[in-house]
Amino acid sequence: MGHGWVKAKMTNPLSGANIEEEALVDTGATYTVIPWRTYEKLDLRLVGEKEVETAKGLICLDESFAVIEIQGKRGLTPLLVSKDLKDLLIGVLTLEALGLTVDPTTGKLKETRILLL
Repeated sequence: MGHGWVKAKMTNPLSGANIEEEALVDTGATYTVIPWRTYEKLDLRLVGEKEVETAKGLICLDESFAVIEIQGKRGLTPLLVSKDLKDLLIGVLTLEALGLTVDPTTGKLKETRILLL
């Protein structure tokens, strides 16, 4: 497991609206999760719901998508939207899709291979 803070740019692929903010990278999280205020600023579309296990127990979160850019790597990623979360949280699905991983010795992101095995 690893975590650290990075600058992330998120863009609504349908409207072009974007934001740039600090995000917590957490390799213990599967999905990238955005606060409700970020969802509203970007005017994203909801595409469904996901039931997820959290420290509070099993909850249901809205699901959306956006283009995310971290350290010059850019790609489309699924998102969950939380009314409780205050900060943008980057999960492993996004990291792997961008070809990034957390270096456990430094806590910083580094490039890795994208595997199609």
